Amino acid sequence: MASVQVEAPTASVADERIELAIPRSVRLQIADDDFAALCRANPDLRLERTAQGDVIVMAPAGSESGGRNAKLTSRLVVWAEADGEGIAFDSSAGFVLPKGGTRSPDASWIRNERWNALTPKEKRGFAPICPDFAVELCSPSDDDATTSEKMREYIDNGLRLGWLLDPDKGRVEIHRPGRPVEVLDRPATLSGEDVLPGFTLDLKGILFD
Repeated sequence: MASVQVEAPTASVADERIELAIPRSVRLQIADDDFAALCRANPDLRLERTAQGDVIVMAPAGSESGGRNAKLTSRLVVWAEADGEGIAFDSSAGFVLPKGGTRSPDASWIRNERWNALTPKEKRGFAPICPDFAVELCSPSDDDATTSEKMREYIDNGLRLGWLLDPDKGRVEIHRPGRPVEVLDRPATLSGEDVLPGFTLDLKGILFD
């Protein structure tokens, strides 16, 4: 169950707030501008928004999941800076997808020519672009169907390569446009293929210890 803080109706100078508990079955819908304001007011929360306007409040990652994600992001960043052909992003970066929805992959990468086509204002906010490459790292609380659907949403919006990593099952889903999902069991590495030429992700410490 998610919890949203709401300002209490009081004349007190103190910043008093009440908490509103939201069952998973209840959907909250919010407009684009209001969603951006909600995110600014709650910097410690990771929020996403579906193409239909439903707000998704995600619990903070557990310590183990956070460590795995740090390894994932750092390995992508080190490669991207050496390669110089694009920019890597961590899980705090939000993107407004072409077909609607605001998503924050656990790690992502965008080619320079696409990123540089955006205005400075677009880059400062939730950039209106779908990454070329994205990774979602499952945590124990994630629902398999929901995370797989998110990867399909990325593909439908122009993603060229997506990895869904599930450490609990030792499983990887590779998503590519126009092709069936490829499932691998405990691979030692993953290739960036023609999307990230020369990038090989060592999965030690990410998919398995």
